[in-house]
Amino acid sequence: MTTKIVFMGTPGFSVGILQALIDDPAYDVMAVLTQPDRPVGRKRVLTPSPVKAAAVAANIKVLQPEKLSGSPEMAEIIALAPEIMITAAYGQFLPTKLLHAAKIGAINVHASLLPKYRGGAPIHYAVMNGDAETGVSIMYMVKEMDAGDVLSVAKLPILDTDNTGTLFDKLSILGRDLLMATLPSLIDGTNVATPQDPNEVTFSPTIKPEEEVLDWSKSARQVWNHIRGLYPMPIAHTTINGIRTKIQQAHLVEDVTFKVLPGTVVKKDKHALWIAAGDGHAVAIDEIQPAGKPKMAITAYLNGHAQFVEGDQVITHE
Repeated sequence: MTTKIVFMGTPGFSVGILQALIDDPAYDVMAVLTQPDRPVGRKRVLTPSPVKAAAVAANIKVLQPEKLSGSPEMAEIIALAPEIMITAAYGQFLPTKLLHAAKIGAINVHASLLPKYRGGAPIHYAVMNGDAETGVSIMYMVKEMDAGDVLSVAKLPILDTDNTGTLFDKLSILGRDLLMATLPSLIDGTNVATPQDPNEVTFSPTIKPEEEVLDWSKSARQVWNHIRGLYPMPIAHTTINGIRTKIQQAHLVEDVTFKVLPGTVVKKDKHALWIAAGDGHAVAIDEIQPAGKPKMAITAYLNGHAQFVEGDQVITHE
């Protein structure tokens, strides 16, 4: 007997999870909810979400309410009488009435080790804060954001080679495998969920524009974590010689200490631009994007910016 499922997700993180459910004959994905098509790119081309593309390819009904609460789409989901509802980075709150419509339960695949990093940007914060590990939690959905009892957890180390983009990919796979391993015990009633400790709760709200600005008075590792935590989006930025500049990618230089002010150029040649942070260590910029220009490798950038001189403070406190 197959288990009837409604799936809700939007970005690439969710696609592998949805595909695993589609491919497993034990589950019948009756419908998929995802965010409405959005304009993408400089030409603002209306583009479906990755989850919608996967659902359409599998000939599954797709629903895209701008606002789920009280919508005809919500009534349609309730009428389907799903046994389980599964969300994975959907992007909207689910009304209590909808949560109660799932006969077995409504669960969420969340990319953090709950109760740490409830909210919409858990991967970003884990990298920016320099955490040693992250992971996936599968929990019951309740009215309060990401506050339900936890059914299962899987952990993953955060490597120095990681950024938010690489972790999205890794955690998508981890979340897929954890969900598929957890569903049987949920369905047969043997899973014993664990309440979250309210004293351990932290939040990871959507990144605000002011949080994209680099603070070079912090340590080089903190600056570097901020850069890789905001890559590939929304991208950290700073002001270099008065020009707002996105720092796409960089690496850390901790084997030498420079006694200079933060924001000072400590190495500049044809292929390298190192900038000191508050602890005297440096961040070496690998890929950069000045305002109004395309992103470029540091070598290309330096070809047009010969005015950089070692010892110049090109970034002042922001």
